[in-house]
Amino acid sequence: MSVYDFSVKTMDGNKKSLADYRGKVLLIANTASECGFTPQFKGLQNLFEKYKEKDFVVLGFPCNQFGNQDPGTNEEIAGFCQANYGVSFPMFSKIDVKGENADPLFTYLTKEAKGLLTEQIKWNFTKFLIDKNGCVVNRFAPQTKPESIEKDIEALLSVQD
Repeated sequence: MSVYDFSVKTMDGNKKSLADYRGKVLLIANTASECGFTPQFKGLQNLFEKYKEKDFVVLGFPCNQFGNQDPGTNEEIAGFCQANYGVSFPMFSKIDVKGENADPLFTYLTKEAKGLLTEQIKWNFTKFLIDKNGCVVNRFAPQTKPESIEKDIEALLSVQD
């Protein structure tokens, strides 16, 4: 099993297979527009711009489960991210990342890369690094700045298929 076995909803409600990203290094994050970590959108966007030509993609999943910090509609969230941080990487429909209504993708991610003390996601901007084969390589805490993940991304991008 890999992330390629999952489909997710786009911001406009269409289904998107993650198999479409086969062969790319992915950084998957649960995001929020009104969080202390929201400025990380800039770092995520910078990584995306720097490495997108080398088959790297950031995938953002808005979530309102932590302090109600992403209360807007998908359209409002997309507009906010674009206007304030220039986000051009794929953003998907708002989801739950923990609990009984957790999206199956995030249930899989948290089983593959457990967090400190618990596998459950504890806050916004938890990040999962996925290799070119769709396997979870690492999990990064919300306070881990995107730029500090750059060497891990470069290492995966340099691996030959």
